[in-house]
Amino acid sequence: MYLKTLNLRQFRNYQDQKVEFTAAKTILVGNNAQGKSNLLEAVELLATLRSHRMTRDRDLVQEGEAIAQINATLERQTGVSDLTLTLRRNGRRSVALNGESIRRQMDFLGVLNAVQFSSLDLELVRGGPEGRRNWLDTLLIQLEPVYAHILQQYNHVLRQRNAFLKKNQDGLNPSYPLTALDTQHTELAVWDAQLATTGTRVIRRRDRAIQRLAPIATAWHASISGSTEILQIKYLPNIPLEDNHPEEVQQAFLAKIQQRAVAEMHQGTTLVGPHRDEIELTINQTPARQYGSQGQQRTLVLALKLAELQLIEEVVKEPPLLLLDDVLAELDLSRQNQLLDAIQDRFQTLITTTHLGSFDSQWLKSSQILFVKAGELIPNY
Repeated sequence: MYLKTLNLRQFRNYQDQKVEFTAAKTILVGNNAQGKSNLLEAVELLATLRSHRMTRDRDLVQEGEAIAQINATLERQTGVSDLTLTLRRNGRRSVALNGESIRRQMDFLGVLNAVQFSSLDLELVRGGPEGRRNWLDTLLIQLEPVYAHILQQYNHVLRQRNAFLKKNQDGLNPSYPLTALDTQHTELAVWDAQLATTGTRVIRRRDRAIQRLAPIATAWHASISGSTEILQIKYLPNIPLEDNHPEEVQQAFLAKIQQRAVAEMHQGTTLVGPHRDEIELTINQTPARQYGSQGQQRTLVLALKLAELQLIEEVVKEPPLLLLDDVLAELDLSRQNQLLDAIQDRFQTLITTTHLGSFDSQWLKSSQILFVKAGELIPNY
């Protein structure tokens, strides 16, 4: 797939900027805080409808404006598509494909596929489990767009159940009239069943994704480390997962809810479910966050990202875009070369950097180079 054009209107620090991509590799050069990352973020939003930098749409809309718009032309084996994402400061976002408004945003996903690799991804190893869950969920949305809807359903039930537990935190006690207790227990049982049903769908898909990704990442890691280190990736769901059959997972889910019922009542929050999952990363059987140098942790993240690219390509039958946001500065020369060699012209790649020193002359000759200054792009004449 090939991104031909990108047009940003009132998005972040871009007032109205059109970019035409003329090479497989585009290098965006500029000082910090000029808008290089914003441009990559716009492509990420078109691919996943998520930003790894911001959670609120209002932060993406230019100050003083009501709406922002991202428009792109994408060429795939099946033909050319026109994608439009409209973000509103005070309202719902909307999407359109080839000029036609799309009611279900899920149907917009999967048109453009992209893998984002930024300096923030180094927190995948060092940070808490939430970052790893978000990383896996973002990958899953691209592999299986319906997953966005499944995750949304689960989070909706989780919020409702948490609200119920909070409201009745001290309410479910023996001194309450029996009728009130019966009503509360009945309502909680309804939330339990919905949580188990929606949560099982999340768990099963996460499990399948890790089963596919892990061997690819292990192979890349062996290649980058010269086979001196063995990477293992394990999915550790909050629910015991002996079998990936929906009925068994659901039963295990409900059984664990029963086990934690008293603690949940006491704390007023849901303690059981995929919102508490972990993805375990180990190198030579030692937890990666405790293992070795920052360089080794960077090798791991690099292997994960290359595995994402390969897995998406296998599933969608076309190479996705690769968005490299300020990562070359974080990698030593050997890892930079590993990454740049793996890319070549296989993936359309957008790279942000503050200087061109990381690239050899061959790379620079075959790349489109654009300079970014205060939300404007200046071609390299």
